[in-house]
Amino acid sequence: MTYRGRWALVTGASAGIGAAFARRLGAAGANVALVARRRERLETLAGELRRDHGVDARALPADLADPAAPDAILDALSRERIAPDILVNNAGYGLPGYYHASPWRAHREFLQVMVTSYAHFVRLVLPGMRERGFGRIVQVASLAGLVPGSAGHTLYGASKAFLVSFSQSLAAENEEAGVKVTAVCPGFTYSEFHDVNATRPLVSKLPKYMFMEAGPVVDGALAAVERGHVVYVPGLWNKYVAWLMKALPRTWAAKAVRRQSAKFRRSE
Repeated sequence: MTYRGRWALVTGASAGIGAAFARRLGAAGANVALVARRRERLETLAGELRRDHGVDARALPADLADPAAPDAILDALSRERIAPDILVNNAGYGLPGYYHASPWRAHREFLQVMVTSYAHFVRLVLPGMRERGFGRIVQVASLAGLVPGSAGHTLYGASKAFLVSFSQSLAAENEEAGVKVTAVCPGFTYSEFHDVNATRPLVSKLPKYMFMEAGPVVDGALAAVERGHVVYVPGLWNKYVAWLMKALPRTWAAKAVRRQSAKFRRSE
């Protein structure tokens, strides 16, 4: 698998799965545009990619809670005559607690980052991909998008379920145009995610077999998009959970998730 000379745009690239995507794409020869809020981390990663892989890398700090951010990012790339052939929609976070416990502004910004920015970036890069006859779109969803919703983090699973359905439709629409789309649905992955949303004390009690490293998740996702695998669940445990939730009657699955959710969802 080589992307020599192609440009990739990776959101949420400053840490975790996003940074792992940037490194794997750089190792495969892709030039990488890095998007996240933390400028210093992005510039450090860009320097690493240029040094280790001889590719071009650009740091594009932005807050995707700003609705104007995707247009501004693509405008900046266009001025440099950079047209992404690969999009990794990965930016995200969790909003702990019950829905009523957070103000509407927090929910609005969450939806802007987790749903609207994903759709916006796809709309901006997709016409060029179709015109060139090559495109790869990887949307980082979650196992949470394949199971019934649980108490706490109310919009998280809903946003990830949107990405799964959105990716399936995009794949169906663009298959003949040379554009492949995959929604990758990881379960628990070692990253800063649980520190940011203050659930580290909860998830640290879970069995280690439920967790994956970011590298294998990314390797599997890139292989999946090349195979045309539209919904990809990495890891044997996660595959089992996804199968079980599909096999069980919906009401049974919902009860099972409700019983288990207190182990990894903050409700207060």
